[in-house]
Amino acid sequence: MVRGTHWTKTGERIALICADFLLLMTGMTLGRSAFFLLALAFLFSSCTTKDADHRVLVSVADQSLALYHKERLLGRFPVSTSRFGLGDRPGSRATPLGRLEVAKKIGAGAPVGAVFRSRRQTGEVLAPDSPGRDPIVTRIIWLKGLEPQNQHAFMRCIYIHGTAEERNVGHPASFGCIRMKSADVLRVFNAVGVGATVDIIPGPLPHPNPSPAPAADPQLAKVPLVGPAPSATPGVSVPAPSSRS
Repeated sequence: MVRGTHWTKTGERIALICADFLLLMTGMTLGRSAFFLLALAFLFSSCTTKDADHRVLVSVADQSLALYHKERLLGRFPVSTSRFGLGDRPGSRATPLGRLEVAKKIGAGAPVGAVFRSRRQTGEVLAPDSPGRDPIVTRIIWLKGLEPQNQHAFMRCIYIHGTAEERNVGHPASFGCIRMKSADVLRVFNAVGVGATVDIIPGPLPHPNPSPAPAADPQLAKVPLVGPAPSATPGVSVPAPSSRS
């Protein structure tokens, strides 16, 4: 009887251990399945269609921004690039050149003049040119560089954004970003989507309606002009933002 009781208790212990092991494995399987499903949900939620219809062209020479829908000019707006010149070196406070794209849009629905700190609304709303104030306001269009010459742009928090110092728009006055008047940045923000290209060039903007050059020989006007296609280089932990830009 004693021996039989001993084997019975041993069998019960083995059964309990096996049951615990099965529960553990089941829990691990369920946990992995849940993690896999969450990962898939995040992947599909982040897969947004890139805006291939709109593009932005920023001229440092003109201190102007041109907004296009395909080849149609939607508007030209005054801007401010960096008072510290051009470049992409971290800590330089310079405006990067080259092709970038819209990485994130922040501030949809915020009132005009809403103040942002660390890309979050503070609850304060400023009127343009409020004395002694120079925060980011209204909207933020966060840019990501697509070329070696602007590869640090996202990490450096290079934005197109509204500024409270509207009196300085049209002159280099920023700390690296592209500053705009609130009404203008609102229009650009509402037009472009994530993935829209942004080209920052040192020279002037093209003429809105360029006229063809006269041909010396009338027969030459019938010959199509052939030339190389414009080159373009295609395409993060989130960095700590600056309160001034």
